[in-house]
Amino acid sequence: MTALVRDGYAGLLRPVLFRAHRGDPEAIHEDMIAALALLGSLPGARGLVGALTRSVGQPVTVAGVRFPGRVGLAAGMDKDGRAALAWQYLGFAFAELGTVTAHAQPGNDRPRVFRAAASAGLVNRMGFNNAGAQALANRLAVAGILRGNGAAGIPLGISLGKTKTTPLEEAVPDYLASFDQVAPHADYIAVNVSSPNTPGLRTLQDGDALGDLLGALSCRAQRQSPGSPVPIFVKLAPDLTWPQLDEVLGAAADGGAAGIIATNTTLARDGLAAPDRHLAHEEGGLSGAPLTARAREVVGYVTEHTTLPVIGSGGVMAPADAQALLDAGASLIQLYTGFIYAGPALIAAINEEVR
Repeated sequence: MTALVRDGYAGLLRPVLFRAHRGDPEAIHEDMIAALALLGSLPGARGLVGALTRSVGQPVTVAGVRFPGRVGLAAGMDKDGRAALAWQYLGFAFAELGTVTAHAQPGNDRPRVFRAAASAGLVNRMGFNNAGAQALANRLAVAGILRGNGAAGIPLGISLGKTKTTPLEEAVPDYLASFDQVAPHADYIAVNVSSPNTPGLRTLQDGDALGDLLGALSCRAQRQSPGSPVPIFVKLAPDLTWPQLDEVLGAAADGGAAGIIATNTTLARDGLAAPDRHLAHEEGGLSGAPLTARAREVVGYVTEHTTLPVIGSGGVMAPADAQALLDAGASLIQLYTGFIYAGPALIAAINEEVR
């Protein structure tokens, strides 16, 4: 069945998708999310898709959360949680919604997504376009999704970012405002301080700033659920030096983080194939195959220098890439660009590889 899904996606569906909307990746993405939102509302369709794409994962408990498999969806794909009920039927063992901000914002000007097809990569400078944390919380409430109740069929994480117009010195209350809205619906919270597409955001990875932010979020989590606070993960940039990573890991541990997500997209343009080198001047983060080696390197370093569990993300384009991150010490794996290029069959293939 995996081969059928793989060949059907690569040979039929992906060529059609990549040519739709004159090849505009963002417009194609919007159509896909709309289709998945519809899928999530149709029991018969869910069963049919699930029969084709679901596979048996390797269960694992990370930061107190029971995951039915190792392979999840990375943040950025379903920013507003519109397809929250559908991801399990594509084979994902968990999904990270967002990134959302305290206030709705349109993101950066279009075009802001560029497909590096020859390199199996993407360049994006979306800029946290989303309808806001309150809108996401409302949508999840209507769907009956609450922390730990399993209404989505899989654990859901929610990624938080800073509103672009919020000054850096007011970042903590901005993140807290988002946290208050969405935490009751999240099995874990991801703190995104590493996107390259919001001015100044990455400075929040500095030790003191990150420590203050995580300390405030951890206190709020404890206050919301005494004795059983929602786990908080920190998402790191792949472009940090080793000393910078040491500082971040120290702040994460001291601030009460439950885990690390490594990595976000990169500002580097290494690995772009010749047909894609015109994209080197485009601002934004690069994901996909050009990030594979660096993500693996960072995951290995992080797991050697912290006892916190790690979610490996970045450049997972094939089962061997996922296995390499697990071998480097990651407990879970996230897909984004690999899912776009390989489709649901990649999830099943990774599960088979891991087993």
